[in-house]
Amino acid sequence: MNTIPYLDQEEQKLIESIHRDAYQHPPDMAAEMQAFSDLVDKTITKKKAISIRLLESDIQKIKAKAIREGIPYQTLISSLIHKYANDRISSSVT
Repeated sequence: MNTIPYLDQEEQKLIESIHRDAYQHPPDMAAEMQAFSDLVDKTITKKKAISIRLLESDIQKIKAKAIREGIPYQTLISSLIHKYANDRISSSVT
């Protein structure tokens, strides 16, 4: 099976086990789901509105890409900033 570059090793193993029909749910699935729900509640932070000046041509290109992705353009911008802030994408500006 081909690996998916953005998945870590644990995620790759999980996908492979599902494809082999070897995946087994945790013994207490309800407790696992509650633990993950609690973790999400602890890590999600309140959003804050900001104002930023962008080139009009960049905004138009971002809007076009957002349409192709089927998401609002502000969601796309927010996602890109979140990925950059969490080192999931890097800047080519040096």
